[in-house]
This record gives sequence, structure tokens and C-alpha cells, in this order.
Amino acid sequence: MSDETSAQSTCHRDGYEGKCVFCKIVHKEIDTEFMYCDEELACFKDVKPGAPHHYLVIPTSHVGNCKSLKKEHIPLVEKMVEVGKKMLQQNNFTDLNDIRLGFHWPPFCSIAHLHLHVLAPASQMGFISRMFYRIDSYWFITEIKSLLALNGGQFTPEENFNEKGRTHEDLQASLNSYPMENMVPYLKPDSTYKINVYTFNKTVTHLDRIKRIDALEFLPFQGKVNLKNPENVFCLLEDYGSDPNSIPEEPVHIYFGRWIADGQRELIRSYSVKKRHFIGNTSMDAGLSFIMANHCKVKANDLVFDPFVGTGSLLVACSHFGSYVCGTDIDYNTIHGIGKASRKDQKWRGPDENIRANLRQYGAEKSYIDVLVSDASKTIWRPRELFDAIITDPPYGIRESTRKTGSQKEIIKPAEECGENHVPVSMAYHLSDIFTDLLNFAAKHLVMGGRLVYWLPVYRPEYSEEIIPKHPCLKLISNCEQTLSSHTARRLITMEKLKEFEEKDELAHLMDSKLSPYQGHNSFREKYFSGVTKKIAKEEANNTKNKD
Repeated sequence: MSDETSAQSTCHRDGYEGKCVFCKIVHKEIDTEFMYCDEELACFKDVKPGAPHHYLVIPTSHVGNCKSLKKEHIPLVEKMVEVGKKMLQQNNFTDLNDIRLGFHWPPFCSIAHLHLHVLAPASQMGFISRMFYRIDSYWFITEIKSLLALNGGQFTPEENFNEKGRTHEDLQASLNSYPMENMVPYLKPDSTYKINVYTFNKTVTHLDRIKRIDALEFLPFQGKVNLKNPENVFCLLEDYGSDPNSIPEEPVHIYFGRWIADGQRELIRSYSVKKRHFIGNTSMDAGLSFIMANHCKVKANDLVFDPFVGTGSLLVACSHFGSYVCGTDIDYNTIHGIGKASRKDQKWRGPDENIRANLRQYGAEKSYIDVLVSDASKTIWRPRELFDAIITDPPYGIRESTRKTGSQKEIIKPAEECGENHVPVSMAYHLSDIFTDLLNFAAKHLVMGGRLVYWLPVYRPEYSEEIIPKHPCLKLISNCEQTLSSHTARRLITMEKLKEFEEKDELAHLMDSKLSPYQGHNSFREKYFSGVTKKIAKEEANNTKNKD
């Protein structure tokens, strides 16, 4: 046997595919500069970059496209992701929240050799690149989605009969082109089914829902409709965007697919504030409370703290997952459930209206540690790592005032001269100071890897990522917007502790301009009400004009 034949035979035995471009690159038959190479993986720059950093990570042995991946490939995919991130960091790109990793789904992959696209920064990708590497499209899947699918077995997105479109006509065309062999299991004459219609960010009448179901009569269902106990449930979902102040007439996207399983949305109904024993004017609704708890990654036996606890809605959500909960608040009456009630038909709070009673209502009283009257600006805790998660909704000065103990006067009466029932003088607590104190508190008292989740109010015309509070011990994990009005919003900020707290870190916001708090937060109340004032003035002007 010749040396050439022997070499070819050896390469094939090692996973070499003679017609594969990437196999030829790995075996140096095509000249390419490697950024990384070991026995298992190789990494090099994409010849047609879609972002300032665009690398390809490939197995050195031939593996087919991502459709051929199976559960045993999980370690391979995880290492590909690890190498991709490592190469970004070695090339001075460290913001791993602004990257895109994923695979093209066949037939949209140009080379049938598994390759992970690593693009950064994702925020600087052009229009074409954003489309070409679009998250959750049917042509590009992220590495997270791929790994989740692999954990459950081979990934085949057609299996669950899902399609989407921008209009009902697009959806019909998409469904008509759907492979019939994948629909057969749900079209049997002896099967039963029903169709549910859901809308996001818009309410439609029962009659409109029926019209939408009737419009799907082109689907070749042969079974019988069974509304009570169907074998298959199909869902039509219309997405009207995320801005409640600007709801379009027509949906942004329309989705149709087979129902697989329920999430935990029933918790929103069962934990509804309307059904709760103890509530206040600022009680966080159940849906947002559970979202925050999920961002915190709370789990059984975690210790969770809320420094602006109010009526304890966030503690209720965290206790559902088995966490031990505690909190503080400066408002004595709220903490102890004293004073006027928030319900329309109730004048005064009852004797057992408090946070403990709320947890008792949901069978979670054992998770309740305690709540204390305390000023968030003056910590009462020993300097040590105490909490697995800190979750809070600080006051913005809209429905709840922002205040702390203290006085503008030069002479303050000593605490030891005050009586037992003394209520300390309070003063304004600026939002910029609230967030500085909150981040310092989290850096001191969170365990390593613990999370801080809080709401940040913003004036939308001034918003940029630079105004998000920063701390040397905390890393920003996510930043999500909830629109409040045309000009205001609040951002759900999730941060994770990655560095041990040092004394110098407490004053980092004074030493480093990049960590300085944004002073514009302090005028949020004025900016919020300026929009309301303008709206009222505009309505009054229109009314006057109509009368004339």
C-alpha cells in the first residue's frame, strides 16, 4: 500500500470526509490560520464575518450538521461553546452578554460539517447578519436551545407541528407547505382535537376567537372536535408586541402549533393579588413576582432578602419555591399591617393582615423568618455573606415616597434620649443613592454566585445602557424593559456576584467615573408627572377646541 493511500485511509478512519471543506482545513489541505486547535476541536475566523468578531468552532473529526446531533454529543457542544467564549476573551472581548452562538439548521448550512458560529458584539451586527443569525428562527438555533433539545433526545423541530407568519395569509401559506408526513399522526379520523386562541398584549372578543378558528378550516383535520377531553390541542397565538401604549391593529406575528405541556401560568391566577389576604397600594402582581424569582434562580433552602419589602409580594413568590424569606422596610405601619386598608370596601386593616398571614395563606409559613422595621441606607447586618438572593422593588417616588432616616438640621437629638415609641425624622432618599447603597449591600452580603434582582425606573428619551448602576463585584446578567408610558419605563436588572467584596469597593463609585451613579434618576418623579401634566393639558385644549 502506498504512503498516500495509507494516509488517506488513516484520515478516513479518524473521521475524515474527503469532500468536506472543513475536514480539509483540519488536515491542512487548505491553508487556514488557526486561533485554536487540539485533538478534538479547531477554531478559525469566518471568511465572511457577520460581526467584528466572527469565529467558527468545528470538531476535528467529521460530524454531520446539527440535525445529526444526539444526546452523546452534549459534551462536544459544551466544549465548542467553551472554546468560542475563550477565543473571544483572548481577543479582548469580555462582554459575554453581547454575543451570539449557534448553528444553522439544514438546509441553511452551507457545509455539512458541524460548526458553531461565534459572533460578537451581537449589538453591532448589521441588518443582514441579524437576519442570517436570527435567534429562534427556523434556520438558526442557539447553542442553548440545541443543548436543551439534546438533553431530551434528538432535536427535530418539525415533530411538534409548529409554524408562524406575519399575517394570517402568511401562516396559511406556511401551514400548506408543512410536510404532510409530520402532520399525519394528528389527522387520523378516530382522533379528537380542539383549537385555542390566545392573544398577547391585546384582548379579543369570544366572537373574534371563533372567527379565527373558522379561518383555519383549510387544515386537513379528519377527527372530531372535543372541547372537554381532546387527544390533541392546537393553539393559535397572536403577538401584538410588548408596548401597551401602542398596540397595532394587526398582530406582529402569528403562531400555530400543537400544545405540548402547560408552564406554570396557573400560579399567576392562584397567587393573584386580588385573592391575597394582605395587600397594599404598591403590591407587586403575581406574574412579575414569579419572573423576578426565576431571575434570582431561587430554590429550596435558599435565604432570600428584600430590603424594601412593603407588603411582601416578592417574598410570597420566593417562598413558593421553598426559599426562606425575610425583609426590611422603613414603613412601620406597612410592616405590621396597621392603618387604613387598601381595599375599596374596607376602611381599616384587620388584626391578622400581615406578610406572615400571606405566606400562611399559601401553606408556606414555615419559610417565613421575619420582617423588620429598618432603614435601607443604614445596614443592620453583620459584615458577612448572608443571602443567596436579594430581590426588591425600590420606591420611585410615584406611589411610595423615597425616604430615609435623618434630618437636614445640623443638631440631631441623640437616639438614647428618644422614647420607645419615638418615630425618627426622615428625609429625601435620592434614587441614585438608593441604587448605590443597594449594590454595595448586595456586594457585601450576597454569597458568591448569588443574584441581585431589582427594578430600575427610567425616562425613555434619556435611556442608554450607561445609566444602569454598576459595581466592581457584580456582573450584569440581564436587562429587560417593562413600558409604563410613552416616555417612562422600568428595567428589570439582574446582577450576579463574581468577586469578593473589599473595603475599597464601597467607594468605587467615587473613584471611577464609569461606576458613578446616574444623577438623572433623581428627577424621575418630575419627568414621570411632566408627561401626565402635558397629557391633561392637551386633553383640556382639545375639549376647549371642540366646544368652540
